[in-house]
Order: sequence, then C-alpha cells, then structure tokens
Amino acid sequence: MSAISKRNQIIAAADQLFYQHGFEHTSFSRIAEAVKISRGNFYYHFKTKDEILDAVINLRLANTQAMLDQWVIEGKIPADHIRKFINILIMNRAKIKRFGCPVGTLTTELTKLNHAAQEDANKLFTLFRSWLKRQFQQLGHKKRADELAMHLLARSQGVATLASVFNDEKFIKQEVNYLYAWLAQYTDNTA
Repeated sequence: MSAISKRNQIIAAADQLFYQHGFEHTSFSRIAEAVKISRGNFYYHFKTKDEILDAVINLRLANTQAMLDQWVIEGKIPADHIRKFINILIMNRAKIKRFGCPVGTLTTELTKLNHAAQEDANKLFTLFRSWLKRQFQQLGHKKRADELAMHLLARSQGVATLASVFNDEKFIKQEVNYLYAWLAQYTDNTA
C-alpha cells in the first residue's frame, strides 16, 4: 500500500473517531489501531495530533465543498439545493441521533479547548453559510440572504443537538417538515 493511501486511511479513521469520541478523547493509539498500523509507522505520517486534526478539517472542507457542488448539479433551482441541505438531517439521522452534527460537535469542542485549529474548523460553517446565502440570493432574497442562511444553519444545528440529546428520530422528521414549510415561504413560485 502506498504512503499516500495509508495517510488517507489515517485521516479517514481520525475523522470518524473525532466525530464519535471527540478530538480530545481520541488518542494516537486508537487511530493507529483503527488503521492497523504500528505507532512507529503512524508517526511516519503524522508527528502530532494537531497535524491529524488539520488534515481532518481539510478533508471535511473538501468533502463538504464536493457535496455542495453535487447538490447544485442535482437540483434544478436554488430551492432544490436548500432542500438537499435540510434533507441531510434525514439522510444522517442515525449518526446524528448518536453523535450529533459532525461540524457542530468538532467546532464546539475546539472552541471549549480554545484550540488553535478552531478558526480553521469554523470554515466548515462558513462554507455552509456562504453557500446557503448564495441560494437565498438566487431566490431573490438578496437583502435577507445572510439572515436566512444563518437561521437555517442555527435551526439545523438545534435539531441535530436535540435529536442527539433525546435520541428521537420522530423529532428529526417533524423538524425537517417544519423546515420545508419554512422554506416554502421564501420560494414563491420557484418550488
């Protein structure tokens, strides 16, 4: 196996472990064990946990951008694109119920730790915010686009947090339906 593919395996494993157990509670040993390599081989790829964190954040940014680009390709109009965003609550409901939102949990943890990578992790939310803002602008809500984007981000984070706290799938489905109805107010004849 090439060094690049082993490195990518380490990043993917760290990404999952950071999501499931948190950055602070994920050790080098746990990541090495997940990838089935020795700690010595592990250190060949990453010297510090912060290096792994940077790689995980970059992976998440790349994956998020690819997902947003795909949503634009798949949807005919901006309202379709926004519905795709709302629908990730349903698509990922099993993980959300168990672990919360991967973006929200990581950024919250790094904020609590006052970690140097906090600003980089915040770029994940900024990516969603900017993308949603563009969708609302394209729907004709130029003056309120950022406000609407932030409202949708805040609501989706609240849903993810409460669904995790209460382990309630029915709540997720109910809130997604409320979000679709909320979006309909801003789509006029574009839905």
